[in-house]
Amino acid sequence: MFFGSYFHNLDDKGRLVIPSKMRDEAGLRVYIMRGHEGSISIYRKETFDKKMEEISKLPYNHKSARDFIRLSLASVYELDVDKQGRVQIPNQVLNDYQIDKDVAIIGVYDHIEVWSRERWLNYLKSEEESFDDNAEKLPSDIN
Repeated sequence: MFFGSYFHNLDDKGRLVIPSKMRDEAGLRVYIMRGHEGSISIYRKETFDKKMEEISKLPYNHKSARDFIRLSLASVYELDVDKQGRVQIPNQVLNDYQIDKDVAIIGVYDHIEVWSRERWLNYLKSEEESFDDNAEKLPSDIN
């Protein structure tokens, strides 16, 4: 399980160091794909396989499902984690998600999210005030 938040810098080659507390859980090969709210999601193989199984069950004859499938799968990259715990994020991905050198790495249960540090801080600022209200709206057996 992934949790916590970390601030890191990409190196000059666009490599991301996976925080040591997340590294063992992530494994030696990860899959990155489009996340939500402008983030990149990183999945370990087993979780990625489950995600692909879920996506395969979507009704392709519905336009919203086709759009989701296309955009999701077109964004996938398979990456190896090197001996220093780094992954090489393709430049195109960094550009598409407006991620520069300063990043926030967020553990989100079954995956890792990578955000531009600025975007993450803006997200926190805008969403923290509604945390309690959102918690109240969740089913009571989750809280």
